[in-house]
Amino acid sequence: MSDSEQELGITESKEHATGEWYAELVQKAGLADYAPMGGFIVTRPRGYAIWERIQNHLDGWFKDTGVQNAYFPLFIPESFLEREKDIVEGFDPEVAWVTHGGYEELEERLAVRPTSESIIAPFMAQWTRSHRDLPLRLNQWCSVVRWEATETKPFFRTKEFLWQEGHTAHHDEEDAFEETMTRLDQYARLYEEVMAMPPLKGRKPPHDKFPGAHTTTTVETLMPDGKSVQAATSHYLGTSFAEAFDITYVDENEDEQVAHTTSWGLSWRAMGALIMTHSDDQGLVLPPALAPKQVVIVPIWQEENKEEVVGYAEEVAEDLDAAGVRVHLDDRENRNPGFKYNEWELKGVPLRIEIGPHEVEDGEVTLVHRPDGESETADRAGIAETAREHLDTVYAKLYASAEETLEGEIREAESREEILGTIGQHGGYVKCGWCGDEDCEDPIKEAIAAEIVMVPLDRDEEPIHDECAICGDEAEETAYFAKSY
Repeated sequence: MSDSEQELGITESKEHATGEWYAELVQKAGLADYAPMGGFIVTRPRGYAIWERIQNHLDGWFKDTGVQNAYFPLFIPESFLEREKDIVEGFDPEVAWVTHGGYEELEERLAVRPTSESIIAPFMAQWTRSHRDLPLRLNQWCSVVRWEATETKPFFRTKEFLWQEGHTAHHDEEDAFEETMTRLDQYARLYEEVMAMPPLKGRKPPHDKFPGAHTTTTVETLMPDGKSVQAATSHYLGTSFAEAFDITYVDENEDEQVAHTTSWGLSWRAMGALIMTHSDDQGLVLPPALAPKQVVIVPIWQEENKEEVVGYAEEVAEDLDAAGVRVHLDDRENRNPGFKYNEWELKGVPLRIEIGPHEVEDGEVTLVHRPDGESETADRAGIAETAREHLDTVYAKLYASAEETLEGEIREAESREEILGTIGQHGGYVKCGWCGDEDCEDPIKEAIAAEIVMVPLDRDEEPIHDECAICGDEAEETAYFAKSY
């Protein structure tokens, strides 16, 4: 970004023009640019660095629980996709097709993967023969393409997006469902421990399951504007994919059995939710675990004490770097301290350390928190431990703020009018009794573009009300209605 862009800062208001604010922030904070073809973005190095840190956390947890990374082709033969009819029906309107290779028309169309079950499952079938081969746990980090005709919103809604997709095969339903919940819990852990965002865990209603799945579980997060984000999903697929692709195994009794499979994924929509949740009108706000630079040091000098102040700042930076803190020393001579403060606030560095002649004289540093500007003077000695403590405090502040946003934003309603009025006035989630009929979602969706984003994980949980809020029939579930990204 140019210096002139930085001087402008963020001109839109998060509260009053959320969409425009978000689009401006993503570009001015150096996260992404719009690609020349509609629906695609270019992820800039700072944006990709955040994605890499999300990836590293998840990848480590996956591997700790027996997952192996692999990579499968971008293109899927149409005949493979058709082997699971539910996938064709679910994704066909969004599938991008390759029909020519150079000047030659292909004998069979190739789909640009909208998801990879139909290219991964045949190889899982090849690699699964005996009960000793199970469980088989695979994951790939890749991009997928879904040709949606919607307005581009970087990280939230693009035709091509980055994600991970895990695919596993198991002996039975119990083992496969345990896998489904393990991944859901890992996604919730990522949001809570790394991204400083309180997650809600639930199931998608039957009409909003992943095509071909038995059960789709979801992590939902609430944005400050009252909309929900489907933050990650984990699917128990039952035996439908295994039957379609012949994923079978011979059990201990030499009998052939059909495997139970799962799939689970998190995309860079997580980055959109992160940006939307924590950032403000000054720019990007990042939790310490994901910030490319966790600390920026700004030395403040006059000509007569420059050498002493900058030397002191360099020593502080060296100590932090040696302790594994990601630190940047901004000793540029052509920018004043105020400009540097604004620039690093725009870029989302969680902690700023200011060092002037008084700090040098007293053997101290001044630490300033990005989220709220709170500052504190501390001893220079033990700076690494002090910085870590302050970074922990920054995380706690971000989580508390996001938790406060969620608290009070889950309300109840007992009628269609109450659902519409509550979401219309407050946003957030509205819980109500639901009969389980998809048709009862339509009056809400048509009136205010809100839908059932989840139902409780426990299928045996009693509904919050005895009657469906829309039709008045006996309620079978508690439905959470919300507008969503």
